[in-house]
Amino acid sequence: MSSAVPSPTAARRHTAGHTTGHTAGKHEVARGRTSQARLTARAAVLAVVALILLTLAVAPLRALIDQRSDLAKLEQQAEQLADRNLRLEARIDRFTDPTYLEELARECLGMVRPGETAFVMVPTRGAPPSPSC
Repeated sequence: MSSAVPSPTAARRHTAGHTTGHTAGKHEVARGRTSQARLTARAAVLAVVALILLTLAVAPLRALIDQRSDLAKLEQQAEQLADRNLRLEARIDRFTDPTYLEELARECLGMVRPGETAFVMVPTRGAPPSPSC
């Protein structure tokens, strides 16, 4: 009988004396072999290829991380510049207001309307405070 399927009696003989069901390890230890992983040529080539691929992947990954960091900084800078643009646009709008321009002319330049009299307060000590113009 040379079939690939073992007979039921052979299977019973094979497992009858073993309660753990793990017989290959006992025979290898009995022969002096230990269950150590062997490094075959195929495994060595695979390890070398894997190391080469990892080495080649480091530079692009580092560049990607740097670019993401730069992108985050640029987005933050763009947001700050957008805020500054809004403030400057509001300031431009103020400078087109005639009332604000008159106020600046009176405070910063000391100008008066025709018919008005300008008074300047001179402090007793030190220099006069400068306007916030």
